[in-house]
Formats: sequence, structure tokens, C-alpha cells
Amino acid sequence: MAIKRRISGSVIGIIGYLLSPLSWWNDLFLNIPLAYACAWLVSLVYKPAFLSSFVISYWITNIAGLVIMHKGIEKIVKKGNGDTHYTKRQFLKDLAVSLAYTGLIMLLVKLGMIRPIGDYI
Repeated sequence: MAIKRRISGSVIGIIGYLLSPLSWWNDLFLNIPLAYACAWLVSLVYKPAFLSSFVISYWITNIAGLVIMHKGIEKIVKKGNGDTHYTKRQFLKDLAVSLAYTGLIMLLVKLGMIRPIGDYI
């Protein structure tokens, strides 16, 4: 049973790590493309919402990654089934890290380095 718990915790932790802002390459290959796709879809309906939907989508991928990774690691190291509570302090820390990265993305959009697909054509 412990092996299954550790394997599932490892898989969950890896998925979380891939989405989290803790790896230097994940933004380029995962979070930004996911956020961009969401923002592009929103901009098809309402073009001025590109920036806000990009930021919100990017923020969600980062927070989700940190939370998922945290849960995976807890499942690996805890005895029993790994069910523990995600504290307010842990959430606020994850939120602060994500907001810092979000500020960077907002700056890149404002500088025109990231735009809707239609603006490139």
C-alpha cells in the first residue's frame, strides 16, 4: 500500500511541479501556452479582455501547480493515506509566489512582447 501511495504521490507531485513556477522552463512550455490559449479564446469573444484573461489563466495555472505539487509531496512523506489540511499560510505563500510571476507576465503583455495571435498576422 505504501508503494502505491508513493507512486501516486510522485505522479501528482510531478504534475504539480510541471505547472508550478518553481521550474525555470515550465512557463515557456506549459503555463504561458495554456494561459495564452485561454486568453486567445476569450479575445475571440471580447478582444479587450485579452490581458485580463491571460493574467487570470496564468495565475490559475501557477496556483494549481503549487497546490497540486504540495499535495503530491504530502502524500509521499506522510504515513497513512496522505490526507492533510492545506493551511491558510501555505496557500498565502503559494499565492504570493504566483502573484510575483503574474506581475512579470503583465509587464510582458503591456510592453507588447505577448499579444493575441491576430496581432502577429
